[in-house]
Amino acid sequence: MIQLTEQNIRTLNRKSSKGNQMKFEQNGIWYKTDYLGYEGLCEYMVSHLLALSSLKPEEYVLYDPEQISYRGTVFSGCKSRDFTGSWQLITLERLFEQYFGRGMNQIVYSISDHTERLRTMVSLIERITGLTFGPYIAKMLTIDTFFLNEDRHAHNLALMTNSQGHFRLCPIFDNGAALLSDTTLDYPLHMDALDLIPQVKPKTFCESFDEQLDIAESLFGYQLHFSFGYSDIKSLLDQADFYSQSVRSRVTDLLMHQRRKYTYLFR
Repeated sequence: MIQLTEQNIRTLNRKSSKGNQMKFEQNGIWYKTDYLGYEGLCEYMVSHLLALSSLKPEEYVLYDPEQISYRGTVFSGCKSRDFTGSWQLITLERLFEQYFGRGMNQIVYSISDHTERLRTMVSLIERITGLTFGPYIAKMLTIDTFFLNEDRHAHNLALMTNSQGHFRLCPIFDNGAALLSDTTLDYPLHMDALDLIPQVKPKTFCESFDEQLDIAESLFGYQLHFSFGYSDIKSLLDQADFYSQSVRSRVTDLLMHQRRKYTYLFR
């Protein structure tokens, strides 16, 4: 458990449609408290399962579970190292506003064809930054589809920039809205998680996880494979035992369901 104070509170200007977690920083470590359910557990599970994938370690942020004591209350949550260094995050919404005078959502959603939406988004980002963005977003959309992350949108999709105006791809982070973590509003814990899956919708460029993944794979190919099973899931969850058994059972059921559904993503 970590004891944090008002001096450690940090406010980020990235907007989320799923509420605002308290965020803290101390000695280069960032801490986030759970807000609507078990977001910290999701950050931990997703990142450690990405460690059992074809991604390189520098392509994602690794989170660990943590209990955070603040003003006499103990919160569940997670922690991670600061990955920015001398670079700063810039959301895609802000990037588009700076270069085109309109946000990414306004530009992308003005296009009716969903394939053309993604193609245009990638083309404009590559034009602005000089980066190869297609394979990167394909990896992101694979992760979001598999882990049911419903909160990936223009205000929390980001790149990194520096004072010289250079750009870098950002390691994949911010997966707290995955795996039906919102037990307060949308996905109550007493309801069957598998019955709730059809209610989960992405927000990147269309409202179907399978459609967005199909489009990304058709444009940019297969960019990500996993290599984990039940024993890996159980071992990770056992290390986050301050979350209730009902929460850990739900996460297990969801991950095994997704593993059965997307068998082609596994080696």
